[in-house]
Amino acid sequence: MTDSLIESLQAKHLKDLKPYESARRLFSGGQDWLNANESPFVGEYSLNSNKLNRYPDCQPKDVLQAYAAYAGVAPEQVLVSRGADEGIELLIRAFCDAGQDSILICPPTYGMYAISAETFNIGVEKAPLQADFSLDLDAMATFAGKVKVVFICSPNNPTGTQVAPEQIEQALALFQDSALVAVDEAYIEFAKDQGWAQQLAKYPNLVVLRTLSKAFGLAGIRCGFTLASPGVIQVLLKAIAPYPLAEPVAQIAAQALSPPGLTWMQDKVSTLNSLRQTLQNQLLALGDFIQLGDCQANFILLRTAYKQALMDDLVAQGILIRDQSKQLGLENCLRISIGTEEQNQRLIAAMQRFFKEKTQ
Repeated sequence: MTDSLIESLQAKHLKDLKPYESARRLFSGGQDWLNANESPFVGEYSLNSNKLNRYPDCQPKDVLQAYAAYAGVAPEQVLVSRGADEGIELLIRAFCDAGQDSILICPPTYGMYAISAETFNIGVEKAPLQADFSLDLDAMATFAGKVKVVFICSPNNPTGTQVAPEQIEQALALFQDSALVAVDEAYIEFAKDQGWAQQLAKYPNLVVLRTLSKAFGLAGIRCGFTLASPGVIQVLLKAIAPYPLAEPVAQIAAQALSPPGLTWMQDKVSTLNSLRQTLQNQLLALGDFIQLGDCQANFILLRTAYKQALMDDLVAQGILIRDQSKQLGLENCLRISIGTEEQNQRLIAAMQRFFKEKTQ
C-alpha cells in the first residue's frame, strides 16, 4: 500500500493528530525510570493456567467485588477496564457524538483526555487552572450546557495538587443537568483526602476513575476502574470490548486486591511517601529548583533554568525524568517520579555533580 493511498484513506480528523508521547515512546532505554510515575516496587503473583484456553469474563466477578469492597461502593457501580485510560476513552465514546460534542479539561493536566477525544473527533474545550492550580470555576461555568464530559484530575498530574472538595462540589452543581464530571483519582492512595468514590449516590453525574498502575505497582498489567451510578456503568458496557481484561490480568488484580495484597500496597505507599519527602528536601537544597504545586502523588514537579541541559545530562547517564515544559504554565518544569532509595540517591548525586560544574 502506497503512502499516497494511506494518506487518502486516513480519517480526516487524525491527519494532524500526534500520538501521545508516553514515557516508553520518548525513551527506549535507561537504568533509572523516574519519568512515568510507576512504582519502583513489584509484588509476587501466581498464575493458574487452567482457564487460559477460554475467553475471559468481560467483567470478572471476583475483581469487581474485591475493588467494590476496597472503594466502599457496590459491585454494580464498578467497571473494570484496560487501565484508567480505557475508562477515559469509554466515557468519551459512550457519551459524546463524533463531530458534534466536546469535553472540558483543566490544563495543565493529564494529556490523554484531549488525545482520546481528538482520536474520536470530539472537541476539546479548556478552562485552565488558576495560578495556584485550583479550578477556575468561573471559566468552567461558561461551558455549562456546551460539553458532555468534564475531566478533573485530583491529585492532578503533573502538579501533584488535590482539588478542594468544595470546588468539586461546585463543579458537580454547574454540570448537574448537562454533563458527567469525571474525577480522575489515579494517585488517590498517595493523597491525604480519601477521594470521591463514596459520594456517587449523592451526585448522579459523578464518575470516579481509578487504577492499579500507581500505588499497586501494576502498570504492566493495564487494569483500571470506572466508578459511577449503575446507569452510567450500563451505558459504558455498551461500548467496551467483549473481553477487555485478559485472564492473567484478572488473576493478578484479584490477588492485589486481597487482604495481603492491600497490606503490601499500603506499606509501599507509606515507604514512597517517606522517600518523596526525603527526595524533596534534597532537591530543594541543591539551590536552583523551585517546587511547583504540591506533593499529593508519587512525583515532584520542579522548575529550573537549566531544564534542557539537566535533562540531557541525566539521560546520558541512564536517569530518565519527564519534561513538562509543553504544558500550559509549566515552562522549564521537570517532573520526577519517586524511585527506590538507591535510585533517588543516584539522581541526587548526578544533579549535585551537574550543578557543581555549572557554578565552577
